[in-house]
Amino acid sequence: MGSIGVWQVILILVIVLIIFGAGKLPKVMGDVAKGVKNFREGMKDDGSTPAEPRQIDQADTANTASTQPSKDEAAKT
Repeated sequence: MGSIGVWQVILILVIVLIIFGAGKLPKVMGDVAKGVKNFREGMKDDGSTPAEPRQIDQADTANTASTQPSKDEAAKT
Protein backbone atom coordinates (compact mmCIF):
# COMPACT_ATOMS: atom_id res chain seq x y z
CA MET A 1 0.00 0.00 0.00
CA GLY A 2 1.22 3.48 -0.78
CA SER A 3 0.86 6.74 1.01
CA ILE A 4 -2.44 8.55 1.37
CA GLY A 5 -3.25 10.59 -1.71
CA VAL A 6 -4.98 13.93 -2.05
CA TRP A 7 -8.32 12.36 -2.99
CA GLN A 8 -8.31 10.14 0.09
CA VAL A 9 -7.67 13.15 2.34
CA ILE A 10 -10.48 15.10 0.66
CA LEU A 11 -12.84 12.14 1.08
CA ILE A 12 -11.98 11.82 4.77
CA LEU A 13 -12.52 15.56 5.31
CA VAL A 14 -15.91 15.44 3.58
CA ILE A 15 -17.01 12.50 5.74
CA VAL A 16 -15.86 14.29 8.91
CA LEU A 17 -17.69 17.44 7.82
CA ILE A 18 -20.89 15.45 7.24
CA ILE A 19 -20.64 13.67 10.61
CA PHE A 20 -19.70 16.62 12.84
CA GLY A 21 -21.05 19.57 10.88
CA ALA A 22 -19.29 22.84 10.12
CA GLY A 23 -19.96 24.34 13.57
CA LYS A 24 -18.17 21.63 15.54
CA LEU A 25 -15.34 21.08 13.08
CA PRO A 26 -12.86 23.61 14.59
CA LYS A 27 -13.32 22.10 18.07
CA VAL A 28 -12.88 18.57 16.77
CA MET A 29 -9.73 19.48 14.84
CA GLY A 30 -8.35 21.29 17.91
CA ASP A 31 -8.91 18.17 20.00
CA VAL A 32 -7.21 16.03 17.35
CA ALA A 33 -4.22 18.41 17.32
CA LYS A 34 -3.93 18.23 21.12
CA GLY A 35 -4.04 14.45 20.95
CA VAL A 36 -1.28 14.32 18.35
CA LYS A 37 0.83 16.74 20.41
CA ASN A 38 0.39 14.66 23.57
CA PHE A 39 1.23 11.48 21.65
CA ARG A 40 4.46 12.99 20.32
CA GLU A 41 5.45 14.22 23.79
CA GLY A 42 4.75 10.76 25.16
CA MET A 43 6.93 9.17 22.51
CA LYS A 44 9.79 11.54 23.42
CA ASP A 45 9.47 10.75 27.11
CA ASP A 46 9.28 7.01 26.45
CA GLY A 47 13.05 6.72 26.00
CA SER A 48 13.89 8.34 29.32
CA THR A 49 14.81 6.43 32.45
CA PRO A 50 11.85 5.31 34.53
CA ALA A 51 11.12 7.08 37.78
CA GLU A 52 12.10 5.38 40.99
CA PRO A 53 9.28 3.44 42.61
CA ARG A 54 7.73 5.21 45.56
CA GLN A 55 8.20 3.59 48.95
CA ILE A 56 5.08 3.17 51.07
CA ASP A 57 5.65 3.92 54.71
CA GLN A 58 3.89 1.52 57.08
CA ALA A 59 3.15 4.38 59.50
CA ASP A 60 1.27 6.26 56.78
CA THR A 61 -0.98 3.31 56.04
CA ALA A 62 -1.66 2.76 59.75
CA ASN A 63 -2.63 6.42 60.24
CA THR A 64 -5.06 6.45 57.32
CA ALA A 65 -6.62 3.17 58.42
CA SER A 66 -7.21 4.44 61.97
CA THR A 67 -8.94 7.64 60.79
CA GLN A 68 -11.53 5.74 58.78
CA PRO A 69 -14.46 4.30 60.75
CA SER A 70 -14.84 0.57 60.82
CA LYS A 71 -17.76 -1.14 59.11
CA ASP A 72 -19.55 -1.58 62.45
CA GLU A 73 -19.18 2.11 63.35
CA ALA A 74 -20.38 3.17 59.89
CA ALA A 75 -23.45 0.93 60.17
CA LYS A 76 -24.45 2.50 63.51
CA THR A 77 -24.73 6.01 62.02
